[in-house]
Amino acid sequence: MEHRPSIGNRLLAALPPADFDLLAPHLRKVSLERDAVLVRTGDVVEQIYFPCSALIAFVMDMPNGQTVATTMIGNEGAAGILSALGSVRSPMTAVVRVAGTALQISPVKFHAALGRSYALAYAVHVHMRSLLVQFQHIAACNALHSVEARLARWLLQVHDQIGHDTLPLTQETLSELLGVRRTTVTHVVSKLRASGAIRSNRRSSIEVDRPRLEAAACECYEIMRGRVDRIVSAEGPRPSGRDAPAQGLPRSHTQPWGNGDKVHAHARIAGAERSRSH
Repeated sequence: MEHRPSIGNRLLAALPPADFDLLAPHLRKVSLERDAVLVRTGDVVEQIYFPCSALIAFVMDMPNGQTVATTMIGNEGAAGILSALGSVRSPMTAVVRVAGTALQISPVKFHAALGRSYALAYAVHVHMRSLLVQFQHIAACNALHSVEARLARWLLQVHDQIGHDTLPLTQETLSELLGVRRTTVTHVVSKLRASGAIRSNRRSSIEVDRPRLEAAACECYEIMRGRVDRIVSAEGPRPSGRDAPAQGLPRSHTQPWGNGDKVHAHARIAGAERSRSH
């Protein structure tokens, strides 16, 4: 099945056409400005965002007023996807850190499509599992690796998303990504500039040298990138069909987009169990 990059979001583009069509009438393309807060910790999720060119940071608000980014979501994922489980309050604040576009949909419309599409439910399940793995990996990386290596990793991740050597990141954003003071950010940026990994850094942007930045980053970058690429890959068979369970998400599978026969088998079993229950 052909990948459809024109959609802009890789998670949506990997859906079979019939399943994407359940969402298409309700998706609205919006422009997201840098530093815009999409949802705050504890608020009810009112919109789900599938970034196309924007980057959205998930931020933990600490009791002392500090904020720390736990991950960054670009065109491989979505923000607000927890609402697929029902009406929930956001466990984190979602902030736009790189301005751009996104596809927006209300949780009500998304949940209605979710109940009719096994492929969509499967994609949500795998994406949420991916986020959990990323959270865990970043926590380990923060504990084991230097600030310099972690900054290089974050810069590579942003570079992957925007595809441009000049990254529109402020010192405040870098401080939030690293969980350190801005004075520490200034020191680490200077070290990366001395090594040639950063060619220049202005007040609100950083110009990077990709090969040297890769040399400065910890091994976590390659590991995490490989996992994300496997999850959003459009290669191979993907689950399709609208015989999904009306409630709940599918069981975990070892392959991100799975084996088509196994997927349909699970759907048929679920349908049989519903028939017996009525």
